[in-house]
Amino acid sequence: MTQDGVNKGRRRFLYIATGAMGAVGAVGVATPFVRSWFPSEKAKAIGAPVTVDISRLEPGEIRTVEWRGKPVFVVRRTEEAISTLKSEDLMSRLSDPQSEVASQQPEYAQNPVRARAEDLLVVEGVCTHLGCSPQFIPSVEPQSFDENWMGGFFCPCHGSRFDMAGRVFSGVPAPTNLVVPPHMIEGAMLTIGEDTV
Repeated sequence: MTQDGVNKGRRRFLYIATGAMGAVGAVGVATPFVRSWFPSEKAKAIGAPVTVDISRLEPGEIRTVEWRGKPVFVVRRTEEAISTLKSEDLMSRLSDPQSEVASQQPEYAQNPVRARAEDLLVVEGVCTHLGCSPQFIPSVEPQSFDENWMGGFFCPCHGSRFDMAGRVFSGVPAPTNLVVPPHMIEGAMLTIGEDTV
């Protein structure tokens, strides 16, 4: 203690202790803020590729998987469905038969079957009109919504129709084809969300 009654050692200790507590508090406040800049594990998982075993998918069957919070339809097409996709009768009824809207599919799916393999269709199960989920109706027979139905997808909400390649019919509310997500096939495994080996 000095003459004026001030203990400089004690004062210095209080300054250091107060500064240290302030630094700890600042780190405690900043940590959650900085951590919020990085995506959570759940957010990372939503965008992660999805692998599907397609070995048991029979011709004419569909399997629905989730990728990025959206349903993805995986359809094993029959020989009849594949030949129908190339018919002039069907092509004349489609709005975008050549899949010219490049953002709707990767370059390798810009073909009449809109796929890497003719027998396997991979499309997002989201109608391009208002985001409803279309129904899969593979049978080639007259339907209440289309007397010349050749199989494909029908959105009952507003009447949009898509063929077995996800191409949109003319005169329906949906403006574009169903989206083909990036995908790759390795043997019996299909990976959605990634298209490089």
